[in-house]
Amino acid sequence: MSSEAFENARLTYEQHMRTCRQCHADTVPCAVSKHLLRICNNARRELLRSSGHRSARA
Repeated sequence: MSSEAFENARLTYEQHMRTCRQCHADTVPCAVSKHLLRICNNARRELLRSSGHRSARA
């Protein structure tokens, strides 16, 4: 289930980055992209914890 949560969060973040006008116009990510990236990072950490990995590679 952790891998599904991570993939969902990653895909949502990537889709936002492709479609958000503000993220494309500015060099600074919008508040929504920062929030989605935080969710993605938390899901990645949980996936690594649940699979027993110590490193932060994904």
